[in-house]
Amino acid sequence: MSGQLRQLAGIAVRHLAGRRRQTLVAVSGVAVGVGFFLAVSAMMIGSQNDFIKTLIDAAPHIIISDELRSPPPQPGMRAYPGAAIDLRHYKVRNEVRGLKGWPELLRAVNAQPGAIGSPSLTGAITLRSGGREEALTIIGVDPAVEEKVSTIADKLRTGRLRDLESTQGGIIIGEEMAQRLGLGMGDVVGATSASGKSRSLRIVGLFKRGQSQLGPSAGYVLLREAQSLLGRPFIINRIGVHLDDPYAAQPVARVLEAHFSYKAESWQERSADFLSLLVTRNVIMYSVVSAILLVASFGIYTVVSNSVADKRRDIAIMRSIGFSERDLQLIFVFEGLALAVIGIMVGWLLGYGLMAILGSLHFPIAGENQRLPLDRSARQYAIAAAASLFSGVIAAWLPARKAARVDPVDILRGAV
Repeated sequence: MSGQLRQLAGIAVRHLAGRRRQTLVAVSGVAVGVGFFLAVSAMMIGSQNDFIKTLIDAAPHIIISDELRSPPPQPGMRAYPGAAIDLRHYKVRNEVRGLKGWPELLRAVNAQPGAIGSPSLTGAITLRSGGREEALTIIGVDPAVEEKVSTIADKLRTGRLRDLESTQGGIIIGEEMAQRLGLGMGDVVGATSASGKSRSLRIVGLFKRGQSQLGPSAGYVLLREAQSLLGRPFIINRIGVHLDDPYAAQPVARVLEAHFSYKAESWQERSADFLSLLVTRNVIMYSVVSAILLVASFGIYTVVSNSVADKRRDIAIMRSIGFSERDLQLIFVFEGLALAVIGIMVGWLLGYGLMAILGSLHFPIAGENQRLPLDRSARQYAIAAAASLFSGVIAAWLPARKAARVDPVDILRGAV
């Protein structure tokens, strides 16, 4: 800092020291604004990041299903485009649903950088126990591969996904369904598929309560067990894809869908509605917390305005001995900047304390004690500091500009 700027900063410090009460009020206002900005944004951004992480981890990053986003046109429509075609005496051919040529598709998935594909077969069955019946969607998987693709293993209350391999006819269902059927670990339950096949299954694992992302009525069995029970040997109807970079899911899904025609849905596409709501939520959140900082800057405006009013004669004298308009503006801007910087540092400490308190709170959710997800990153501290500095400098510059335009001759003559 040059000697002139150091002199102007010294004058600004003396002005603030002479008005300690107002200075303390202004600093406190900025500190409270910054502290609550950090606390609110930490909760909001933390919950958003936790929600997005849940979306990413709840299911594979890409799901390739046996659906066609744009079914191919009929041969007659291709042969006579735009013509009026009347088809008669034809018989609809029933085809077995499933991914045709899925081994080749799976190899193509695994060939993508950082990608792992897990084949599965999904179908509907009915569980029967003690006169009770429950509809269940079973998902046949290869446990060794599925553990690399999804976080199913983390959702289990008891048992392991690998137990499906070691137990003949093993099945994993949710705690709620097990309770409705009056079943527990190791119990046997009857299962009937839509094709009429029946067999007994043994419970080898239970999902935790509240795992809505798995579906309220979903269960896992071994892939070959599902193929046998559903009467669809050697068939799969879904491939889940896990990527090292989840945010690359959309371009990878487009490549796979363009090559094989089957619908490849990324997690962003499946959650598009939720992600758009998060954008709106962020706009509202930053608008509210920015309003808090704006109100806090009024204290700086008041202090600098009062300083300008009280120092009108001093301003005239300084102008008369050679201080320029720019010099006078810098003095009062330095005052606002000093108030903002001190308030920001105190506010950082306040915000850190508030986040520590919020982070220590426990909430019972789905039978487990959980803590608030908080975003404690340096980015939030930087945003709070930048917004406070900007509003503080503007709040000081407005009265400073007015002070710099004062005519020293009028003031020294006693003119109003």
